[in-house]
Amino acid sequence: MGISALSPYAQRISLLSVLSLSCAIPSAIADEFSSPEFQVSQSDFGGVGLMQMPSGRVAPEGEFTFGATYNNDYLHYNLSLQLFPWLETTIRYTLVQDVLYSEDPSFSGDTKYTDKGIDFKLRLLEESYWVPETSIGIRDFGGTGLFDGEYLAASKHWGPFDFTLGLGWGYLGNNANFSGDKNLSNDCGRNTEYKGKGGSVDFERWFTGCAAVFGGIEYQAPWRPLRLKLEYDGNDYASDFPLTQVGTNMNQGSPWNLGVLYRLENWGDLRLSYERGNTWTFGFNLNTNFNTLVTSWRDTPKPAYAPDPQKSKINDDDWQKIADALHHNAGFKNPKLYANEKTVTLLASQEKYRDRDEGYERAALILSNHLPTSPVTGGPAFDEYRLIETGHALPVTETLIDVKAFDDVARYNYVNATIDDAITTQAPETPHGKLIAQDQDPWDLSISPNLQQSFGGSEGFYLYSIGLNASANYQFNEQWELGGSLYLNLLDNYDKFKYDVPPDGTDLKRVRTLVRQYIDDNALRVNNLQLTWMDQLAENWYAQAYGGYLEMMFAGAGSELLYRPMQTNWAIGLDLNYVIQRDPETQLGLFHEEAHIDPLTGRDYRVQTGAVTGHTTLYYQPQWSFLPNTLMKLSAGRYLTEDVGVTFDFSKQFDSGIIAGAFVTLTNLSAEEYGEGSYNKGFYISIPYDLMTIKPSRNRATISWLPLTRDGGQMLNRKYQLYNITDARKPWYSRKMAQPN
Repeated sequence: MGISALSPYAQRISLLSVLSLSCAIPSAIADEFSSPEFQVSQSDFGGVGLMQMPSGRVAPEGEFTFGATYNNDYLHYNLSLQLFPWLETTIRYTLVQDVLYSEDPSFSGDTKYTDKGIDFKLRLLEESYWVPETSIGIRDFGGTGLFDGEYLAASKHWGPFDFTLGLGWGYLGNNANFSGDKNLSNDCGRNTEYKGKGGSVDFERWFTGCAAVFGGIEYQAPWRPLRLKLEYDGNDYASDFPLTQVGTNMNQGSPWNLGVLYRLENWGDLRLSYERGNTWTFGFNLNTNFNTLVTSWRDTPKPAYAPDPQKSKINDDDWQKIADALHHNAGFKNPKLYANEKTVTLLASQEKYRDRDEGYERAALILSNHLPTSPVTGGPAFDEYRLIETGHALPVTETLIDVKAFDDVARYNYVNATIDDAITTQAPETPHGKLIAQDQDPWDLSISPNLQQSFGGSEGFYLYSIGLNASANYQFNEQWELGGSLYLNLLDNYDKFKYDVPPDGTDLKRVRTLVRQYIDDNALRVNNLQLTWMDQLAENWYAQAYGGYLEMMFAGAGSELLYRPMQTNWAIGLDLNYVIQRDPETQLGLFHEEAHIDPLTGRDYRVQTGAVTGHTTLYYQPQWSFLPNTLMKLSAGRYLTEDVGVTFDFSKQFDSGIIAGAFVTLTNLSAEEYGEGSYNKGFYISIPYDLMTIKPSRNRATISWLPLTRDGGQMLNRKYQLYNITDARKPWYSRKMAQPN
């Protein structure tokens, strides 16, 4: 199950817009002195490659591809992302055409068996004059064994040709033309049998069993959109799942595969191939690059630098106009202004600009243009502007602007003058002077689309719930807030979700797999209603406490403590919560009895009638050159179904601000107790709103993918997290967009 806090559709529209903007009628023929520029292409399984086989090549960093491939045996859906220059990652769902998910039509109906897989490719050598681009890879890491294999491949470019030679094991080497005894078994003793639960990693299988040489040629035709592929296949398909499970005829007429690719400029391609000497395969890809995405904004014009040398006084109305301008032009929401003889202090949250320098410069321009000048010198009457950035009314960081230095910058008194020359950042201090103006609105109201989804389940490949989330928050003062949200369910198909208990019948409390009841029983429901207290306890210590209806499925009370020194790349936090599961048949009721019966399936189940859950979390932004722009989070503690373990979350931020991440949770539950999937894991993409709109913004839309909805390793979905609120201390979510090269 994935939850999108903001609109996923905006992201889809944005992606299509980006693709369409980049689409143009392709140039028909390259000039006589050069071949068309070489570009990598995707394989049937996702990831850079030929057709069935991978190549030694990787895509440019940040390249994101959605692909689908269809033939009579399989339907592959895949997402591929070049996470680093040296690491390609692929998530794949495969629908097996001739095999049903289960033999029980009352449970899964005619849903086709769905395999989930993760692939990794590591580039070992970059191509040079003599050296081919060389990579090592793992296909179907931690999967069910349908497609698992390993390979070493090298690719060399020469003119319009790209040559690949590789050695594969497992699924990629099953014809055993290099090593292996097919008389021992179809997989040369590797034991490639189906693993029903999936999720486990059988390291002992790696680089064992049949091994085969594979290879191929990719040819870029003089007509730019056209490419041709020839591949020698390393698999003989004698151990494929449709054949071993239901006897589907997958005889290989020939190990040679032929393919043609039509390039749709730089945003996609169409693929057609004739494989195994008897099978037509069709596919398409859509792609963009997370590093190079840019946007154009229709922003409020930046004020021109025009201080009034005749102005020597300022009244209350003038201060209020300054506060209004700081809010609407510089993006500082609900500002408070303090002043003494030489200093003006602004206390506010920056809600508009990821590029903080833009907000600083606009604020300095507004203050300089409106504040009086010195009657003695004719220059600025104030020496310093102090901008204290807050997060949810908590002081997080302070930026000092030297007014004289800014005057030199604004007048371009020297070459390459920038706002950075006039600012210094430090831990926030108490505002200097007295409060003289504020632009305060205690209410925060919003309405946003919401998508809840899951993929690859037995009851249906795609389960979804589409609705609207309306929220209202009232800020009593700098510490206390009362807030809540209503969710209106517009459309869903979660009535299909019945949940299959683990094979051993483990009696786990149903903390997440009751999702159908919560979605179907109430079209309109109270999603959240809580009272929250937050404060800065000391210079580097932040705390919050909260109580009420904390999320869709749980009510209770809890607290969080965070230690986060200024401008350090690490922080540590602790959250502790007491929760009770909400009764989905009522708006505000709670479960008081642990044992229940599902009227749809007739099964007994248990719920959570009171438990302590919480985690200690270490946050770390590495400074290592091979892991640039990354965040690691390691959480250890107790989960909702009372299992104990750790969650590791790793994310990478690209130049555009898009964040791609993945997490895995391992607890004291065995794979049998957890059920299908073996352990909790998932993936997500967080997209800045200002990539999808025409105005700058710090808001984000998050789309997540979880292979399955299960009860083990589940955390409480807390409304606020102090690490996010204090982001300005070492920006991650609000980092500015990198300038394109």
